[in-house]
Amino acid sequence: MKTDRDYMQLALDLAASAKGNTNPNPLVGAVLVKDDVIIGSGLHRKAGEPHAEVHAFRMAGEQAQGATLYVTLEPCSHFGKTPPCANLVKESKVARVVVAMQDPNPSVAGRGIQLLRDAGIEVEVGLLEQQARKVNERFIHNMLTERPFVVSKFAMTLDGKIAAHNGHSQWITSEEARKDVHEIRHEVDGILVGVNTVLKDNPKLTTRLEQRVGRNPIRVVLDRKLQTPLDAHIAKTNEARTVIVTAFDAPEEKAIALEKQGVAIIRVANTAGGLDIEATLKALYHFGITHLLVEGGGAVNASFLRSGFIDQYIVYVAPKVLGGVHSITPFTGEDVDSIDLAAQLQFEEVTQIGPDLRIIAYPKQVKADE
Repeated sequence: MKTDRDYMQLALDLAASAKGNTNPNPLVGAVLVKDDVIIGSGLHRKAGEPHAEVHAFRMAGEQAQGATLYVTLEPCSHFGKTPPCANLVKESKVARVVVAMQDPNPSVAGRGIQLLRDAGIEVEVGLLEQQARKVNERFIHNMLTERPFVVSKFAMTLDGKIAAHNGHSQWITSEEARKDVHEIRHEVDGILVGVNTVLKDNPKLTTRLEQRVGRNPIRVVLDRKLQTPLDAHIAKTNEARTVIVTAFDAPEEKAIALEKQGVAIIRVANTAGGLDIEATLKALYHFGITHLLVEGGGAVNASFLRSGFIDQYIVYVAPKVLGGVHSITPFTGEDVDSIDLAAQLQFEEVTQIGPDLRIIAYPKQVKADE
């Protein structure tokens, strides 16, 4: 006989299967169970489409009365592009609802749960909450900060080099690792580079997947002086949208020329270290980017690191040693005098992909008593 944990895990697996398709909405899975039999299941497949609970109740029909609903996120209690799911759950006459986690939006958290309890439905909250929070880390971050969830992605040799002294970097990692990067691009809203990458490599920054069409993220370029050539791949917006973040004093004539090609221009203030990263992230979030992949060089990476706005690291390590005094490292910027000043991380996952390693890490959360 399956347990509550088994059914909630199934709901979490359903939710995770839509990763990258629901932004800016959360990932949600739902399972309806009656007499130890699954009578309905569903997931939120895409923003604007029916929520997970709707699919589950449609499948169950009248059998839903007296059943238990397992759902990975508190049923919504507000009108958006679709009606509130909490009302649907209340009207279904289920006997019990098991919720993995509350809605992280401070303005609505708990309202859906309270609505169900007021209707006499038994509600339990917190089953597999940590797993649920992990599935929706991007959404939770968005709700609490109104900024994109920022992923710093780079490939390096075993001795921490991303390019030779002359900038040559193709290819550090294997084809298998590069395919994995395109899977990540498919999941995010935006992909960011610095203008030096545009000038040196003229990248397309699109998604190329095998046997299916990939979703192209919005391409973002940090370009303080508007040096991006009008004939650069990213300036041609027929394949994907492009945003250039520049300074207030950047040439207006060049901005107009880029805008005529469909490029959006966002202006932010200059700081001592370059463009204001916090202002950039706020502007990109309001532009519709909730999940941002930073594929910059050492200077761009350093600007995000020193500003404290990297939420996740995805690092590909090739079984190669480059050496050299002037070989290029993933983070440049100002030198620090002590190892104690290094950014502290915690490794979460190490996976071998082809001959390479993929490391997923997060900034270490410092406890109050440390």
